[in-house]
Amino acid sequence: MAEKTLEDLFHETLRDIYYAEKKIVKALRKQARAAHNPQLQAAFEKHEEQTEKHVERLEKVFDIIDKRARGKTCEAIEGIISEAEEVMETFKGSPALDAGLLAAAQAVEHYEISRYGTLRAWAEKLGYDEAVSLIDKTLSEESETDDLLTRIAETSVNAAAEKKAA
Repeated sequence: MAEKTLEDLFHETLRDIYYAEKKIVKALRKQARAAHNPQLQAAFEKHEEQTEKHVERLEKVFDIIDKRARGKTCEAIEGIISEAEEVMETFKGSPALDAGLLAAAQAVEHYEISRYGTLRAWAEKLGYDEAVSLIDKTLSEESETDDLLTRIAETSVNAAAEKKAA
């Protein structure tokens, strides 16, 4: 059996995030419908559109490395999405629902930022310059989404959950 290389690891991680992004698109639709805060709903809807573009970019990266675009089960994203679904069920109708949804969304963002940062570094090392550019654009969008979610949490969602609970 051939020794595994950084290129193999890059491909496996690419498959992982490809699967994750496709799952995230579906999860964002549910979360947008469940959210009460209009800013949070809009953020989920905007990020769903961005995530569809992220999937397209990943497909281009697969082309660059001459591999078929195919995901592999990402247990991490399965767990994070499962937690978000539990929040939707447990806190349905509660003023804390939006805060829980937002926290789950940020967990997704942090996972994605970690994965894309790693993929970008590996793509640089492997000389996949076009892939670096595509990954970097997605990484930038993920960071912007995380910042937006933080602003929404700090300016409205957390305060609304706390006021109503008091």
